[in-house]
Formats: sequence, structure tokens, C-alpha cells
Amino acid sequence: MQWIAAGVLAAVVAGGMVSAEAQTTRRQRRETNANRKARIARTVQDTYSHRFEVFGGGGYLRWRSGEYLKRNNEITWATSATYFLNPKLGVTGEVSGAFGNAKIPNVLVLNGAYNPQINEYFFMGGPTYRFIQREKYSVSGVVTGGEAWGIFSGGSKGIPSTTLGMWPDGFRPAVTVGANLDYNFYPNLAFRATPTWVGTTFGNSFQSNVGFNAGIVYRFGRIK
Repeated sequence: MQWIAAGVLAAVVAGGMVSAEAQTTRRQRRETNANRKARIARTVQDTYSHRFEVFGGGGYLRWRSGEYLKRNNEITWATSATYFLNPKLGVTGEVSGAFGNAKIPNVLVLNGAYNPQINEYFFMGGPTYRFIQREKYSVSGVVTGGEAWGIFSGGSKGIPSTTLGMWPDGFRPAVTVGANLDYNFYPNLAFRATPTWVGTTFGNSFQSNVGFNAGIVYRFGRIK
């Protein structure tokens, strides 16, 4: 009987120790999860409380260079600065450019101007709004309006751009709609990819163009 009583006592003690260890483990796990969530919340606050954001990069634009011409591929560059009124809403100013070669059909070619170089520059501004804010990434939308400056005669060897079927040179109203997809390396530094739609009005008609830009975002200052 003494051996049985000792065994029962030992089992009870062992069970109590296991139960205590399990409770301690669960408590530590809850504390670890709470610490992790608090750290993530601090990082999110640190990342999206910056007042200013600047971007620089380049990309691609699928461009319509004339009413009856085939679309051509263009290389782009873009710079922008955003002033945030609060962590979600900001005001963006952007300057960008694109250059490529228009596709002139043989029936319109004059003086050897088969694929003249063309350039466009955009001076735009408008609102930015962050829809998603996470520790490592964010998604925002940006809509801008302004002026597009088209230089279509610069590479046409003295021939007016309209003679070759391209748009006339000059400034025309333009709009853009884009989505900023940011991946955060640090709270103040991120990689950005921006699919963009560009609407222009050269030649008193409306052109729909699509492309993207990618580059680096740097954040600084604080929203008070």
C-alpha cells in the first residue's frame, strides 16, 4: 500500500509540474505575440507618419504618336514629391518624360524620316490616397492633371510632324491615373512600382496610353 500511495503522489506531483510548465509556455507565447504585434504597430506608425515622400525612377510607355500610326514603345523617367496632410491623404506634384521613335508608314516617309525620335514631357499634380498600410507594403492611388508637352518634329529632319502623320508639337491638357505599390525596406525607404494610365489630347483628339514606372521612394519629416 505504501508503494501504491507513493506512486500516486509522484504522479500527482508530475502532473502538476507539467500543467504549470504548459501554463507558463502559453503565457510566454501570448506575451511574445503581444510584443510582436506592438512592434509591428510601432513600425507602421513610424513608416506612415512621414510628412514628405520623394520618388525617382523610370519605366515604359506604350504611346500613340499619331491618329493613324501604330503605337510605339517609349522609355520613361519620372520624379515626384508628395506632401501628406495625414497618414493616408497627400498632394503630389510630378514631372516626367518619355522618348521613343514613331512608326511612320512608307507612304508617308519623306526625306528619310522613317522612325523619327519623339519626346513628351508631363507637368502634373493631384491627390494621393493610401488604401492599404502594412509593415512591409502599402497600396495607394494617385490621380493627376496638368499639361503634356509634345515634341514630335525634333527628329523629323525639318519636316512638320503633321506631314508625317504625327501629332502637332505643343502643350495640351493631360490626365494620369496610377497605383503605387510600395515594398518597404525601412520605414523611410521603399521600392515602388506604379502601373499608370495616361490620357492626352494632342491633335484635338483623345489618346489613351498605358505604361509603368519603378524606382525608389524616400520619406522624411513628420506629421504633427
